[in-house]
Parts: sequence; C-alpha cells; structure tokens
Amino acid sequence: MEHEPPAARRPAAGTLRGAIVTGAGSGIGRACALALGEAGYGVAVGDLDAAAAAATVRLLEERGSDGVAVVLDVGRRDECRRLAGVALERWGRVDALVANAGVQLSAPLERTTDEDWDRVLATNLKGAAFCAEAVMPAMLERRSGAIVFVSSVNAVVGSAEMPVYDASKAALVGLTKSLAVRLGEDGIRVNAVAPGATITEFHLRRAANAGMTEEELRARAGGYGVLGRPAEPAEIAAAIRFLAGDEGSFVTGQLLLVDGGAALRGAPG
Repeated sequence: MEHEPPAARRPAAGTLRGAIVTGAGSGIGRACALALGEAGYGVAVGDLDAAAAAATVRLLEERGSDGVAVVLDVGRRDECRRLAGVALERWGRVDALVANAGVQLSAPLERTTDEDWDRVLATNLKGAAFCAEAVMPAMLERRSGAIVFVSSVNAVVGSAEMPVYDASKAALVGLTKSLAVRLGEDGIRVNAVAPGATITEFHLRRAANAGMTEEELRARAGGYGVLGRPAEPAEIAAAIRFLAGDEGSFVTGQLLLVDGGAALRGAPG
C-alpha cells in the first residue's frame, strides 16, 4: 500500500538520492524523513500505520521534498524487500537506510512471555537486519551507501525493567559492527545511533491521556542526563543525517550516543 503524489510532480528516476526510513510515521522516524528530505533525498516512508506514513509524506511534499508511503511489517523479510523495491523503482537507487522501526516492552525477565520475545526481536532486531539485507544488492551494485540502525542508550546502560528491549538494542550494535566489516570494502558504511530519552508525539499523547500537560511532562523529564533535559526528535535526526550523509563519509562501525550524557551517570534515566 503506497501513497503517491500526482505523477507530474514525481522526479525522474535517478535525479534524487533515495533514502528509506522505517517507523517514519511519527517521532524520531518522521524527524529523520524530514531531515533527509531537506538534505536532498527522496524518502520512502515505511510504517505499519498507513495514515501516519501518508501524513509524513504530506509534510515532505509541503517542504518541497519527494516521498512515498509504504505500509509494512519490518519483521517480514518479503515486505522489507518490497520496501526496497519501491525506493528503487522511484529513484533508481538507495543511498541511505535508517532502520528506526521499533517496539518497547517494560517488564522484568520473569514476567516476559515467548510472544514478548518474538514481537520485540522481530521488529527491533530482525526487522533492522531484513531491511539492511533488502538494500544491500542496490548498494553493492553502486559500491556506495549508508545504513544507520537506531539503537538506544539502553544498549550500553541497562534498565532493570526492560531486559528484552535492552537485549534487542544491544544486539543491533553487534549487527552494526559485523555489517561494517562485511561491507566496508564495497564503500558501504554501517553505523548506529543510541538515542536517550526523547519526547515524541507518543509521549505527548500518553501524557494527555493521563491528564498531564506538555509543560508538566517536560518538567517531570527535567534533570535527564547531564544536559538536564530530554531530546527533541529533530536532535536525534540531525545525528542520523550526519551518519547517513556525505559529512559522515569516513565513519563506520560506530555507535553514536545521542543521550544528553545520560550514560555518563550510569543509568538511562
């Protein structure tokens, strides 16, 4: 399922660099899509939520960028290949992948189920790997490209109540290093970003449902990290745009903490 702008407005294949962002219907993913659009990429907006993906495409178009919405479950290898195919058909190339789609689970280990493990790993780890696998042929053919996995500060500083989530995000770091070694000689860079606490639309909605204003939410989050505040999605997206773009051309196999210094204090909160 894809959202298409009028044919007259579509750029000819090969005239734009192509990017894919998963989980781009909101939050950090949407901010990444907009940041890459501003940097001159056409963006394939992947998300489970058709309406959210279409809304991101509309924002891209309003800012003069090109985008296409693709509804998919990243935990399915065939759907990740379809996503890559949409980008290739539209722009003739895939220059950047931001594997951002993820789910969070808060539960101690003894209360997690087989279904919990399967759901979190299918999206957070397998989904990222499947998307990377799907774009590799096009990147290998051009001998260039950048893959950015969205990990978490929890990958390096554990949280007692989030073992499954933490494990999935830590595994992305290993995947990053493995693929960086595998693909480096072919001109493909692979990195990961580890965001700290970030206030997204999801958190604002959840706060509103609990009767909390945005100001109250931000006040409660005050004191996070050494900068004393949570991030905005655009701040995480700026780091991802750096790693995905030409400015990060000599960076590969790295985990970039974008956590306001939270890890320095030995805890993610």
